[in-house]
Amino acid sequence: MIDRERLVADALAAVSIPSFTGEEEAMAAWMAERFRELGLEVQWQQVEDGRANVVGVRPGTGGGPTLMLNGHVDTSYSGKEPWLAGVPGFQPQGFVKEGRIYGLGISNMKGALVAYLAAVRALAESELTGDVMVAAVCGEIEKTQWGAAQGAQYRGYAAGSRHLVSHGGAADLCILGEPTEQKVVLAHFGSLWLRLSTTGAFVHTAFAPPAEDNSIVKMRPVLDAVLEWLPRWAEETGGVATIGAIAGGFPWRVSRTPHRTDLFLDLRVPPGLEMAEARRRALEFARGLGVEAEVFVTAPGAEIEADHPLVAALEASHEEVFGAPPERDTTRWFSDASVLTRYGIATVNYGTSTGLLDTVDGENLEIDGLVKTAEVYARVAQRVCG
Repeated sequence: MIDRERLVADALAAVSIPSFTGEEEAMAAWMAERFRELGLEVQWQQVEDGRANVVGVRPGTGGGPTLMLNGHVDTSYSGKEPWLAGVPGFQPQGFVKEGRIYGLGISNMKGALVAYLAAVRALAESELTGDVMVAAVCGEIEKTQWGAAQGAQYRGYAAGSRHLVSHGGAADLCILGEPTEQKVVLAHFGSLWLRLSTTGAFVHTAFAPPAEDNSIVKMRPVLDAVLEWLPRWAEETGGVATIGAIAGGFPWRVSRTPHRTDLFLDLRVPPGLEMAEARRRALEFARGLGVEAEVFVTAPGAEIEADHPLVAALEASHEEVFGAPPERDTTRWFSDASVLTRYGIATVNYGTSTGLLDTVDGENLEIDGLVKTAEVYARVAQRVCG
C-alpha cells in the first residue's frame, strides 16, 4: 500500500527546496537522506560545484534485471522571474488546495521523485531478484550555453543523466516519470537549435547609414523566408519548427545601430530521423539564405518498441490500478530517455497527471493521481524485478 500521508508530506518538502538548474545540490542531499531512511545503498555523484546526482539502490537477491526510476531535480524556473511573480505554483513553496499539490517543480518533476520513494517504501516486504535503482539527476531542463549565457544554470539537456550513465548508473530498464497524464509515451522527438545571423554597420544613429545596412532590417527577408520554410520542415520531416528567439542591438544604447542580429529556431526532430540528416537539411536551407548559420544543439529523440516487456508490465500495472488500459503517446518534448537509450537502457516515459500548463495557478498535481502513479511504479517493479 502507498502511504498517502507520507507521500504528500514528501512532496511538499521537495517542492519547498529551491533547485533551479545549476543549483540542484540541496535537493540531491534531501533525496540522499530519504534513500538512507529507506535503507538503500547510496551513491553520490558530484557533477560540478553546487550540482549533484544521487542514486539509491534497493538490492535484489540476484539474477533479475535492474529497473531504474529516473527523475530530474532541476526546475524549469527559479520563481524569481518577473513574469511569474504572484503565481503561487511557480514558487518554491508547496501547499495543498482542493486535493491538489501546488509548487515549483511538482509537475516537472518532483512529484515523480517522491512517488518513487513511496513505491520503494511499499516494496518493503517484497522479495525481488533484480535491483531497483532510483536516480535523482541534475541538469535535464531544455537549455544550453550560448554566447554570453555561460555557466551551470545553462547546462541542461541531459547533463546529469549523461554523467549518471558514464559513472556507474547502468540498468536494464527505466521509467522516467515525466508528466504524461498517465499516458505511456513510447517515443519523443529530439531537438535541433539553429542560429541565423545578419550583420550591419555599427555607428552612432546621428550618422546612420541607409536602412538596408541595418542588421535588423537585413533580418526581415530572412524572417520571411523562415516563415515560408517552417511548414515545409514539418511536411518533409514529420517534425515541428518554431521561431524561439531574436536578438539585435542594445536596448540600453539605442543611439548605436546593431552590428548583428540573431534569429534562433527550435526544430523538433522525430526519433526516426537521424540527427546528422536533420542537421544537413537545416544548414542546407540556412546557407541558401546567404547568412551566417550555426547548429548549436543536437539532442536526439528516443523510442521503445510497443511490444517491449517493460511496456507490457507498465500497461498491465496501470490497468490494475486505474481500472482501464492507459493511452499511448508520442510527444514533441525532450527527455533524458535520449541519453539512457543510447546506453542500452530501454526507457519509457510515464508519469503523473499534470497542471504544468496552468499559467494562472502554476504547477500543480492531483494527489489521488500521484498516489495511484506511485502504486503503478511499485507494481511494475514487482513484475520486472520479481
